[in-house]
Amino acid sequence: MDETHVVTCFLRNRGEVLLLGRSEEVGTYPGEWGGVAGHVEGAPDAGRQTASPESALAAAREEIAEETGLLDACTLAREGVPFSFEDKDLDTEWTVHPYCFDCERRDAETNWETSEFEWVHPTEILRRETVPNLWASYSRVGPTIQQVAEDDRHGSAYLSVRALEVLRDRAGSFAANDPDADRWSQLVAIAERLLDARPSMAAVGNRVNRAMAEASDERTAEAVERAAREGIERAFRADEAAAENAADEIRGERVLTLSRSGTVLDALPAAEQVFIAESRPAREGVGVAEALATETDVALHTDAAIARVLATEEVDAVVVGADAVLPNGRVVNKTGTRGAALAANREGVPVYAVAASDKVRTDDETYPEEGDAEDVYDGDAEIKVLNPTFDATPADAISGVVTERGVLDAGEISEVADELRELSAWQE
Repeated sequence: MDETHVVTCFLRNRGEVLLLGRSEEVGTYPGEWGGVAGHVEGAPDAGRQTASPESALAAAREEIAEETGLLDACTLAREGVPFSFEDKDLDTEWTVHPYCFDCERRDAETNWETSEFEWVHPTEILRRETVPNLWASYSRVGPTIQQVAEDDRHGSAYLSVRALEVLRDRAGSFAANDPDADRWSQLVAIAERLLDARPSMAAVGNRVNRAMAEASDERTAEAVERAAREGIERAFRADEAAAENAADEIRGERVLTLSRSGTVLDALPAAEQVFIAESRPAREGVGVAEALATETDVALHTDAAIARVLATEEVDAVVVGADAVLPNGRVVNKTGTRGAALAANREGVPVYAVAASDKVRTDDETYPEEGDAEDVYDGDAEIKVLNPTFDATPADAISGVVTERGVLDAGEISEVADELRELSAWQE
C-alpha cells in the first residue's frame, strides 16, 4: 500500500471556508469537493514516507498560491494534528496535515485542478460529496471553546465570531448526522461554556445569547445552526458599519490610537495622520503601524510618550477600540486607554471608542485579566509584577462610543444594555 502525505487547507473569510470542486483532470477523487490540497515532499523512513512540519507547511503555502492565488492575503490561523486513513480502492494510506488560514479576500484564481469553487459555511461539508474525511480535517482546525478562552492575540470582535462558529459547527454536525435527535440540552451546555470562556468580552456573550435566543422557540440543532450562521453575518455587518461611522468622524484628521482593534484599523485609513502607541507588552501597535504604513501618514511612539504627543503634536482625536462598554458608559479596553483618555481630556482632545453595540455589557462587571508576568519581567529577583490586560475609562472621559447605530452617549448606551439583557432569557 502506498503511503502518501498530503495537506488540506481551509481558507476562512467572514466565517466561511473555500471549497474547491475537483476537476475531471485530477488523478484522485474527481468531481468531489475538497479544500486546497496537495502532496507533501517527504523522506523515506524504513519503507514509510515521512514529512516534517516545516515541509508540510511549505507545501500548504505552495498549494494555496498555485490553486487560488490568495497566498498574499492568507495568515495561518491553526495547524491541526495530522491523521491517517486508508483508501483500499486506491491502495493508498493517506496522512493528512490540516491547516486553517484566515484570508482577507475571496477573489480566488483557480487552476486546472478546480472546476468550480464556493465560499460556504463549513457545515456544508457534511451535506456534499467530498473527498474522504474532509470534515475530520476541518474538525482539527476549526475553532474550539479552548481557543476562544485562551486566545490573547485577537480582540473581542474576532473571538465573538469564533464563538459563533463553534456553536454553528457543533449544531450543524448534530443536524446533519442525526436530525431527529433532541440535542438542545447539549447545545445549551456548549453555549454556556462559551459564555464562560471570555466573560470580559461582552460581544462573545451577547452574540452567543442572540443565537440561542433566536433558536429557543424551535430548540433544534438546525435552528441553532441557522441562528449562528445569521449571527456571524450580522456581526460582520455591524463591525463594518461601526468602522464606516468612525471613518466619517476622523476623515482628514490627525488621530492617536493604541492597541489593536480590527474595527478601528478599518477606520484609520480615513485619517490624515495616525500617531500609534506601541502598546506594550505585546506591542500590537507595531503591527497596526505596519498595516497602515501604505495607507496614511504614520508615527509610532512609546506608550510613555502618549501624554507628550497629545501636548506637543496636532492631534484632533483619540480613537480606540473597546472590549466592552459598561451600561453606565465606561469603556473597558487595553490597559493604557484610561491614561490616554485622561491625557487627551487635559489637552481638550475628544476621545472616541469604536465598537459594535454588541460590545455593551448587561452588567457592571469589568472581569480583569492578568497577562503573563514574564512579558514584563523574567529575571531572578523577587519582584511582584503587575500586567493587567484591561482598564476601565470613565464615561465622562469618553466623547462618544461610535457604533453601527451612530455615536452614542452614556444614556443611549444604557438603553442598548436594556435591549441586550432580554437576549439572555433563553437560559430561564
